[in-house]
Amino acid sequence: MIGSSTADDAAVYRLDDERALVLTTDFFTPIVDDPYDFGAVAAANALSDVYAMGGRPLTALNLVGFPAELDVEILGEILRGGADKAKEAGIDLVGGHTIKSEEPIYGLAVTGLVHPDRVVSNAGGRPGDRLVLTKPLGTGIITTAAKNDEDTRAAIAQAIEIMATLNRAAAEAMSAVGVGEGGVHAATDVTGFGLLGHLRNVVVASGCGAVIERARVPALEAAVAYVSAGIAPGGTHANHRFLQDAVDWSEETTQPDQLLLCDAQTSGGLLVAVAPERCDALLAELHERGVTWSTEIGELVADHPHRIAVR
Repeated sequence: MIGSSTADDAAVYRLDDERALVLTTDFFTPIVDDPYDFGAVAAANALSDVYAMGGRPLTALNLVGFPAELDVEILGEILRGGADKAKEAGIDLVGGHTIKSEEPIYGLAVTGLVHPDRVVSNAGGRPGDRLVLTKPLGTGIITTAAKNDEDTRAAIAQAIEIMATLNRAAAEAMSAVGVGEGGVHAATDVTGFGLLGHLRNVVVASGCGAVIERARVPALEAAVAYVSAGIAPGGTHANHRFLQDAVDWSEETTQPDQLLLCDAQTSGGLLVAVAPERCDALLAELHERGVTWSTEIGELVADHPHRIAVR
């Protein structure tokens, strides 16, 4: 049903009229110091792709690279973090594979399940849809500050908590308001390409444009301060350069704000395109489930297809 042609979050393979498999994988090198936190964040990040498709994770396989010279107890803590997050998601880790590598690598290959009629792709957006973001931006900026000993606001703990939070409740909220006609039309999770990079995939796949209201986009307070001081990861700058031909910036959008909207996230929130008449219902479902950062940040539009305007 879904392959790689639209740069979606996962592949979807129909088994029969009632079931389709959701298939995805994701892994990376450490972005935080604590091995347990690294494992938990990496697992949450991989599981997020299934949630973004409207699916329910079933099983996962560990994907591990580990240096021979490091204490094996570090690996044990990474795996424990991943296992605890898998348990929270209600799934089993059923195996995996480990290789020697120059630095630690961890992630999951995840298999999920979804009804073929309730798949949420990034290609279903329609002009008029409201855009809802379920987590704040800025984790890439904060983890970079922490790596460089510039986290003067001690914001890394909050960033880890947000990154390790499953998007399970957000997926359940999408399902509650309905997928398809008159409900949720499209979704994606915000990760390495940043908010605007992943939104670009949505507007290209959906054949429409988008308008984002910067003042409505939730962001971590420390990240706003750090990026204003010149702190941002290389991936964020790369996203910003790549998107210059796809984004129309208002004159009021400062360079730090531009970088924040392009910030490379790890295990970010879901970006959901929902019919305007169901937007309030979606926000209510999200807040009821504790997804308190959820905010309407803009809309999809018919004009300037494949482009994003930031106001």
